[in-house]
Amino acid sequence: MSRQRTGRAPGRSQAGPHAHGESVGVPADRGAVITRRALMQSGGVLALWLGAGRLAWGAEVLAVRLWPAADYTRVTLESDEPLNATYFLVKDGPPRLVIDIEGLQLSATLKELVGKVQTDDPYIAGLRVGQNRPKVVRMVIDLKQAVKPDVFPLKPVAAYKHRLVFDLHPQGGRDPLLDLTQAASSPAPAATQPKPPASSPAASAAASTPSTLQWPATGGPQPSNESREAAAEVADALGDFIGSLDKIRKAPSTDPSRSTAKAKPATDRLIVIALDPGHGGEDPGAIGPSGTQEKHVALAIARKLRERLETRDNIRVLMTRDDDFFVPLNERVNKARRVQADLFVSIHADAFMNQQARGASVFALSDRGATSAAARWMAQRENASDVVGGVNIKTRDATLLRTLMDMSTTAQIKDSLRLGHEVLGRIGRVGKLHKAHVEQAGFAVLKAPDIPSILVETGFISNPDEESKLADADYQDRLADALSAGIARYFAKNPPLARRKT
Repeated sequence: MSRQRTGRAPGRSQAGPHAHGESVGVPADRGAVITRRALMQSGGVLALWLGAGRLAWGAEVLAVRLWPAADYTRVTLESDEPLNATYFLVKDGPPRLVIDIEGLQLSATLKELVGKVQTDDPYIAGLRVGQNRPKVVRMVIDLKQAVKPDVFPLKPVAAYKHRLVFDLHPQGGRDPLLDLTQAASSPAPAATQPKPPASSPAASAAASTPSTLQWPATGGPQPSNESREAAAEVADALGDFIGSLDKIRKAPSTDPSRSTAKAKPATDRLIVIALDPGHGGEDPGAIGPSGTQEKHVALAIARKLRERLETRDNIRVLMTRDDDFFVPLNERVNKARRVQADLFVSIHADAFMNQQARGASVFALSDRGATSAAARWMAQRENASDVVGGVNIKTRDATLLRTLMDMSTTAQIKDSLRLGHEVLGRIGRVGKLHKAHVEQAGFAVLKAPDIPSILVETGFISNPDEESKLADADYQDRLADALSAGIARYFAKNPPLARRKT
């Protein structure tokens, strides 16, 4: 059992009724007892003493938040003053994490954490909190599995005051290849769009037209004509894509020395597309006039896009996040590179100082500066996501970050512009475009050197009209259809190369 620390370490707790010093009771503090006579005699010193006492107690907890996810679970304490904490893992018996937080008095806000634990949290089984000793609150987190804790403070930024963050990562980390393996064994469309009974007319139609996108049989309102037309465009684009692959497969080999078995075309393989819903968790992204948060819009559109892309047997989608949790920018890129993604599409819904700003945009990386002042402003705003979402600066892989900053290639940017052109042309049929061409700027999330990458701003959530559209499920469907059609058109014209060896 080892103790880790952040900030100034408190002393050990007094022996309690629990093993390993886990008591969350409140021991008596005789040194803090002051008689009434002493208070009356202190006179003018009393105000000074109370002021010092307020400083000694430190902070007031303003909010507590818990973000459970498969990748990791985050616990956040937000306070008006910085917090110091020490922690240690208890491995004897049920695993648990013990955290001592200095300068705090147990409050109703802190107790709210107990009720925030969800039964399906992958890492936390339960949570206890109590006044372990004067000026020290102890939190005991009962764990479902072994974790690698990361505890760090964050300075005030945006709407947040001081934060103390506890990230519970799985031992050994989570491999993004696991997501693709699970998707391969249980395709997303089968899970999200249940097949109708075999005897139904819908089942017969699906069997006769396997290349056509099927609308979910939800029993709800039928899609509009515009939605049906968009779905037909996606089907046509996917048909062109599959047709181009068939031509390549049927073409005779140009190398007679290779056998038929070895002449398998480069495109006859699984295609991996990384979808990156922007922001998440502690980072809500832009917030519309009615309170709609960018992180929720981006995730909803990304999920719908995944459903459409994975209607093809040879396409798998990696989601950089599939829930409401924060993912650092470099980790989003790293996930895509680890699965050797063929494309990277980051989805956003930005805001601007002027509420009249409107229209969708598509961005590619630039190695020569932004193509407009607005593009530069948006890139700076998106690149600040790590600061708002909360990254432990001490543990960031500085070498990786420098590498990603320096490894962008001309070829990657050219392919990204081609992809962006196809996508922009399609989403322009759904709504207004902010710019009629693909813009470029130094977005950190687009800096994978070997993956064509674009960032799609689906609209300005700061515009009341566009906020209403972006929150509408039917409009999200139409955006997902357009994005899927643009991606399919790109592949039809630019078949993916052979998978690189690792």
